[in-house]
Amino acid sequence: MLKIKNLNKSYGSKHILKNVNLNIDSGDIFGFIGKNGAGKTTTIKAVVGLIDFESGSIEIDNMDIKSNPLNCKKITAYIPDNPELYEFMSGLEYLNFIGDIFEINESEKKEKIEEYSNVFDLNQDLYSQISTYSHGMKQKLAIISALIHNPKLLILDEPFVGLDPTATHFLKEQFKEMCQRGCAIFFSTHVLEVAQNLCNKIAIIKDGNIIKQGYTENIVEDSSLENIFLELMKNEN
Repeated sequence: MLKIKNLNKSYGSKHILKNVNLNIDSGDIFGFIGKNGAGKTTTIKAVVGLIDFESGSIEIDNMDIKSNPLNCKKITAYIPDNPELYEFMSGLEYLNFIGDIFEINESEKKEKIEEYSNVFDLNQDLYSQISTYSHGMKQKLAIISALIHNPKLLILDEPFVGLDPTATHFLKEQFKEMCQRGCAIFFSTHVLEVAQNLCNKIAIIKDGNIIKQGYTENIVEDSSLENIFLELMKNEN
């Protein structure tokens, strides 16, 4: 579903990503782990087309993102760690706007907005301007806007930051349901316990290099992801 091959990205003289290779298949919940500044967000932004890159390739559902960007974006949803929404709109106006962009029919759009806003406890706030929302409410609205068009690839940067326990639980269950339908989930996180329990595959990045990746159970074995991560950080210093 998502293939990243020999991806390189620099900012001036600083080499941020160094021949990054990742392969996320349909049905994967893939965790992307690393310290701040390791290259997680840069990788994600390159995948969703927010930044360019010097060399390498990125394919989504066998489509190259540079030669076929619009079709790639039609089947992808992206939730950043700090969503930037149109704050002059109400929550409902924003969700309708997103639904119209992805050409969701009116009945399905209404049904999904109602379902997800109830689950995320936003139904009483949908008529309020987004400018009045807390960070957690904005995060929930961004998640709903990503889910309503049934993306084949869902990409998230620190998705659980700002979510209450009920919303966190629902999002985890939603990940599993989506993957059962053949979707793929790719997300970065600092919460190693969540990654270990939720993801079937993980990759660990340090200073722009992938230093470990594979099936979670094979990486963790009889230890914990936290112990493995700390050991890799120590060994790579």
